[in-house]
Amino acid sequence: MPSKKALVRRPGPRLADGLVTHLERTPVDVDKAQAQWQGYVDALEAHGWETFLVEPADDCPDAVFVEDTVVVFRNVALITRPGAEQRRGEIPGVEEAVARLGASVNWVWEPGTLDGGDVLKVGDTLYVGRGGRTNAAGVRQMRAVFEPLCARVVTVPVARVLHLKSAVTALPDGTVIGYEPLVDTPSLFPRFLPVPEEAGAHVVLLGGDRLLVAESAPKSAELFADLGYEPVVVDISEFEKLEGCVTCLSVRLRELYA
Repeated sequence: MPSKKALVRRPGPRLADGLVTHLERTPVDVDKAQAQWQGYVDALEAHGWETFLVEPADDCPDAVFVEDTVVVFRNVALITRPGAEQRRGEIPGVEEAVARLGASVNWVWEPGTLDGGDVLKVGDTLYVGRGGRTNAAGVRQMRAVFEPLCARVVTVPVARVLHLKSAVTALPDGTVIGYEPLVDTPSLFPRFLPVPEEAGAHVVLLGGDRLLVAESAPKSAELFADLGYEPVVVDISEFEKLEGCVTCLSVRLRELYA
């Protein structure tokens, strides 16, 4: 049976010091971010997801963006080696959490770097963004772990955004969606659908026809509804100031062995 488990990590007190690379820094309201994070977790749980809190990493401002620390395919977890050195302290708590849930654990080793936000899973295809945070050695190590499990790994250039999933995600039918001005090579995806807002490029598949979507993408939510999906809207505006989106605030584990 498919699992519906999600790893989440509370925002830490240093959240406002998180890294920004493609945006101008603006003040972050940490108290508001805490409330938005709880709303995000509540939305997951309301749609059948069992959430698991990862041990805090309060010295790491970006630790709430837990998706970057691990890539999971079937029941195999690849613990990443983030491209930003200051984020590597986020790893131990995530490693412990996925092992506790029964995943088989592997690691990315130096000189490889890999951020989970650079990996988009569409069926058995893993698109991996090759850009500022993920290097060629990291891609090779990811191939070595997942290709024996019959995954198809496709490298995608990323230059206009922080991570691949800052530019594209996918609908339940496998159609890749993205905000075209930020997608380097749309032709790499067999089916690509442009969306009208940057934040509309990010969806979390909640199950069935339900999509978690940011409140900042109302036109995209309307498009998804017109396509027959049910948008579930959450406000993550404080995290968007740090280049965060709905995907990076959790790690969804859908294929753990029972």
